[in-house]
Amino acid sequence: MVVMAMADVVTTQVSVRDLKTHLSAWLSRAQAGDVVEVTSHRKPIARITAVEPEGRGVSRPLQRAQDAGLVSWNGQKPALPAPIRLQGQGPLVSSIVLDDRG
Repeated sequence: MVVMAMADVVTTQVSVRDLKTHLSAWLSRAQAGDVVEVTSHRKPIARITAVEPEGRGVSRPLQRAQDAGLVSWNGQKPALPAPIRLQGQGPLVSSIVLDDRG
């Protein structure tokens, strides 16, 4: 077993044989937050990590950006600018794509 630290995440390496022998213990470690890297012949072949609780996975990156002060949100719908009118008399892009597809 080898333990490595990577940006606030503990990565532990375990062989396939040891994983099969002590599967419950390794899954408990993954559930507790460790990243378990499975090796075969001392080469990494897989990672076992905990599953995020439902509902947190989608908003978490946005929440992190808000917490870091990179983005802000007042709780309202965004005010979008008016669509831009294209100038010119050329063919529509959709027509060009359809013609290109044959």
